[in-house]
Amino acid sequence: MSGEHMQIGEVAARTELSLRTIRHYEETGLVIPSARSQGGFRLYTEADVARLMVIRRMKPLGFTLDEMRELLAATDRLDAGDDLPDAERDRLLARVREFRHTTRERIADLRTQLARAQEFADTLARRLPEGR
Repeated sequence: MSGEHMQIGEVAARTELSLRTIRHYEETGLVIPSARSQGGFRLYTEADVARLMVIRRMKPLGFTLDEMRELLAATDRLDAGDDLPDAERDRLLARVREFRHTTRERIADLRTQLARAQEFADTLARRLPEGR
């Protein structure tokens, strides 16, 4: 096997995703292994790992699998080349901007939730005797 392909175990270690999760993303069409070994093992490239990392980063922000699929399709199309009609490029870029805006809103919401959780932890800490 060449150095450009990785088996699923290495990909799982690099992405901190479980084998089961990676297989699930394959079943849902989010990430398809770039190749298979002669023995039928899934083989992934750096591009596949990058795609999994996008998915991993979207998940805690509450994006659905369909939303992940939509964003990946848009970025795939934008990355495909300069032969896109201007109207399609503009539509895809607008959609990516919407995802960025939604991401920023969700991050702000998470920061608020985290601040509230920290306040709660601090409240509990104040109720305990020192060192306990």
